[in-house]
Amino acid sequence: MAYAISHFWPGGTEEQYEREIRLVHPADGSLPAGQLFHAAGVADGGIYIFAIHESKQSWEDFRDNVLMPIASQVVDGFPAPPVERDAELFHVWPSHILGG
Repeated sequence: MAYAISHFWPGGTEEQYEREIRLVHPADGSLPAGQLFHAAGVADGGIYIFAIHESKQSWEDFRDNVLMPIASQVVDGFPAPPVERDAELFHVWPSHILGG
């Protein structure tokens, strides 16, 4: 089942986002294995990121094996953990996001 994760960093900047995303996403502009969608923007005085993964396990693999080890080493990255929300998705439209 597809899995959504959102992160919000109050006071976060686009520059901080760019520092981190360059290190945790492939340099060729593709998405990491298991990630189907990624979007980021400025919202309510901070940075908001939304991603859809193939499954909760896909998100946890990315978080534990890529995101956390690298993000903790970023100089001038986000200073604190984000406000996080997640959901098992029962409907995604358009369905081509899920490879259908």
